[in-house]
Amino acid sequence: MTATTDDLRARAQAWIADDPDTAMRDELSALMTGGDWKEIADRFAGRLEFGTAGLRGVIGAGPNRMNRAVVRAASAGLCAYLEQTTSNAKERGITIGYDGRRMSVELARETVEVATARGFRVHLFESVEPTPVLAYAVKRMNAAAGVMVTASHNPPEYNGYKVYWGNGAQIIPPHDVGIAAAIDAVGALMNVPLLPFEQAKASGLVTILGKDLEDEYHAEIQKLLVAPSTTRDLRIAYTALHGVGDRHVRRALATAGFTQVHSVASQAEPDGAFPTVRFPNPEEQGAMDAVLDLAREIDAEVVLANDPDADRLAVAVRTAPGSYVQLTGNEVGCLLGHYLLEHGPKDPKRTVISSIVSSPMLGAIAQAHGAHWEHVLTGFKWIANRAMELENDGYRFVFGYEEALGYTVGPLVRDKDGVSAALLAAEMTAWCKAHGRSLIDELELMSRRYGLFFSRQVSVTMKGADGAQKIARIMDGARANPPETLGTHAVLAMQDLARGERRVRGGTVEKLALPPSNVIAFELDGGHRVMLRPSGTEPKIKYYFDLREVMGEKEPVHSARARGERMLESLVEAFLAYVGPLGA
Repeated sequence: MTATTDDLRARAQAWIADDPDTAMRDELSALMTGGDWKEIADRFAGRLEFGTAGLRGVIGAGPNRMNRAVVRAASAGLCAYLEQTTSNAKERGITIGYDGRRMSVELARETVEVATARGFRVHLFESVEPTPVLAYAVKRMNAAAGVMVTASHNPPEYNGYKVYWGNGAQIIPPHDVGIAAAIDAVGALMNVPLLPFEQAKASGLVTILGKDLEDEYHAEIQKLLVAPSTTRDLRIAYTALHGVGDRHVRRALATAGFTQVHSVASQAEPDGAFPTVRFPNPEEQGAMDAVLDLAREIDAEVVLANDPDADRLAVAVRTAPGSYVQLTGNEVGCLLGHYLLEHGPKDPKRTVISSIVSSPMLGAIAQAHGAHWEHVLTGFKWIANRAMELENDGYRFVFGYEEALGYTVGPLVRDKDGVSAALLAAEMTAWCKAHGRSLIDELELMSRRYGLFFSRQVSVTMKGADGAQKIARIMDGARANPPETLGTHAVLAMQDLARGERRVRGGTVEKLALPPSNVIAFELDGGHRVMLRPSGTEPKIKYYFDLREVMGEKEPVHSARARGERMLESLVEAFLAYVGPLGA
């Protein structure tokens, strides 16, 4: 039922009375004075959901936005949950980091004030840090939990609150549900005890983290290299996209011997306004323009880019003088997986993990190397937690990746790490160069050895409450009316991860082992597949397409690739035509 103006006014006034932030109170009052009830309705359409990555949303006043009030409630709920579930939680404390986005410092301090008022020790970074450094610090400090204030690769108007468990990985059930319930029970914010930030620091409860911990992290990531004797004669162009990665990536590369590293100066320092790029996600059109211009200027052999919190990595390679092609997340993931399995230590219990929406090629690579491979739900928390389960069974975790530019090498960081991934990508490129080939050449060799895989993702942004309803209609429609064919391909089975079922054409129903998730996958003849799911961090629905094409023994790669691309394009068109009416 649509809220009335009077109802919205009452709710907004109640929020203003409880909001600790003067600027946010004024913002909401101005909206009321201006009569922008549609905007107010969206801000009060619900409370920002504590979900896949904790909290993430547009900065602004109201329960459906990121602000100090929402973070105060989240921090109080997190502390209450830790008190209920974790022994010595207060003594072990909470490790808190933040990036360079708008309000990151204020939201981190809000968390400190709530936690210390309840008697929790806090390990607080003295300045902005990458998300993987925070994840490393949670384990290093033996903290009960961690909080990273970041919106990762989202647009400038966003911020977020990412929660880590004491094992250094992002939270999974039952902790996410338990924390959300504890947040619901917080009550009026005016009753949440606070210890003002300066008093908190003076109390002895706050430990400041800085150079010593960074030095440890950097010493550890150097141990991930597998070919340290390979020549480092490589020209690299790099950008931090106004994020926090520049000094870390340049330090890591310099320590490993890469001396020809050139960084985009205009994007090197953290700046939450992102003045030179509208959408600081290296997957987005135009985000890599500045670093590609730099690459052409210096004739770089490889291009590296992090997102603003440096947990993701993009890679582009030179194909001819002045010409570069950006690799997909699947291509980088499979290249790194192949490189680590081919050249790293050999043992029968090696394991690699990828998300269900990532290319099946990593599985083929693992099989060829006698390594164990699994796929897990979307989200790096599932990769990290499954890796720890397998380690408990004697496996050695080598590598994990998801197609959205997320990679982790070994057990050092239990989350995606764009800093160590940049280091390994540089070494891999240098190794290929030393052997007379490029990453493009390496991909061709891999395609002949493991099969030619094609992947594509189509993301459709659907903002606001109306967009959320449309996404829900598409997902519900796909469950209720699955297609019998998509283009020229018969649909052989449908996997519905929310119901934990695989429905085979003809009526057979099988149980799935993966945890419940709002994901639907259609299995097609020929071994192809299509998946759809709502994004857990953005107002988007995402569609994933995977095909595997068999090459003729002496067939040129370009011929097989052209054939596969035509098949893929046809499949995408057929699927988009199918989902169109579902969202009407």
